[in-house]
Amino acid sequence: MFDSLSEKLQATLADVRSHGKLTEDDVAKAMRQIRLALLEADVNLAVVKEFTNAVKERALGQDVLTSLNPGQQVVKIVADELTGLMGGAGRELAFAARPPTVVLMAGLQGSGKTTACAKLALHLREEHGKDVAIAACDVYRPAAVEQLVKVGTQAGATVLEQGTERDPVDIAAWALEQSAGKDVLIVDTAGRLHVDEELMEELVRIRKRVKPHNVLLVLDAMTGQEAVDVAQRFAEHVNFDGVVMSKLDGDARGGAALSVRAASGKPIMYASTGEKIGDFQRFHPDRMAQRILGMGDVLTLAEKAQKEFDEEQAAELERKIRKGQMTFDDFLGQMRQLRRMGPLQGILKMLPGVGSQLGNLDVDERELDRLQAIITSMTPEERANPSIINGSRRRRIARGSGTSVQAVNQLIKQFGQMQKMMRQLQQGKMPNLQQLASRR
Repeated sequence: MFDSLSEKLQATLADVRSHGKLTEDDVAKAMRQIRLALLEADVNLAVVKEFTNAVKERALGQDVLTSLNPGQQVVKIVADELTGLMGGAGRELAFAARPPTVVLMAGLQGSGKTTACAKLALHLREEHGKDVAIAACDVYRPAAVEQLVKVGTQAGATVLEQGTERDPVDIAAWALEQSAGKDVLIVDTAGRLHVDEELMEELVRIRKRVKPHNVLLVLDAMTGQEAVDVAQRFAEHVNFDGVVMSKLDGDARGGAALSVRAASGKPIMYASTGEKIGDFQRFHPDRMAQRILGMGDVLTLAEKAQKEFDEEQAAELERKIRKGQMTFDDFLGQMRQLRRMGPLQGILKMLPGVGSQLGNLDVDERELDRLQAIITSMTPEERANPSIINGSRRRRIARGSGTSVQAVNQLIKQFGQMQKMMRQLQQGKMPNLQQLASRR
């Protein structure tokens, strides 16, 4: 989502860093470029003015202009202000002393609210070990209850529903009674195509009835400034605590994510980053600012690695690498674990210095599919001992995987090169993903 903005900000700051000494004119020129980049990203005009004024005021301070590395100081200032713009420190739900913790989910129709309920349930179950129930109170949208039952079950949550005939306020109250013994109750409310009095009145009634500990507003990042307007109107009528930004993996310009905190006064607490039920995470403004500026996001990468990589398997793999015994089965297992961390291009962008080099490079995930097809077309003996793969075996593997002999040859060659590189990694020349996870 932030690719275009990231590219322009990084280019501007690279120019700033190239100056051994900064003048007021240099700072003014940079601010004009940053202002234009933010406006093109659909960031609210008032927010842009406030942001650039704050950066300019700090950048013109004597501590910056007279420092040995003023360009780097300006980069840090921009990162700090971007972090503050998006809410400062990351936030988490407030859990009740006596369960269940009640979370009321609000949002317009089409914002991804029902799916967000299931994603939040899975997040709370996996990250906090919570037993979660979801109340199906969207009785107006066709098939909303059925959708919630499907995605809620996938998330491992108990879905409490009474069809579509009862008043949603009564369903919410009934669900609260039924959720005794649960850690969390998420209430999925109805949405509308636009903010109206009927929607607000129903939300107020449900809120009075179930007394939620947290009220979250789901906003569609793809709607740009419209999402900011929705947040402002909800803030005027319903005092929500934070935002769940859905579709943050889309190709919109990112203005909503950068504007909503300043416009509504409410932080982004969670972000939905893909279509899968597990594509959901806490929103960390500092990490997002670093990614926008090409500084990478090592902490999030470490968390993903720690979640997907098994420590015992990692230790066994390290032992094999040190002895030069790594097999194609090991390689295949590592590749599958890496892919579970998310799209490869997104993983690469979390590495410091790598994101800025990718540009608009399209990382073809289908190439990984072809590699897996080639490896799984090998016999167990061939995967354990690639040196026995002669010409006839290579032709058989190519036929079985639907690829060419050249592709098989290339993989075997690259595997040999990778074995050499992995031995270098283990000698301490650079960290691998298992080491990254263990250092968290």
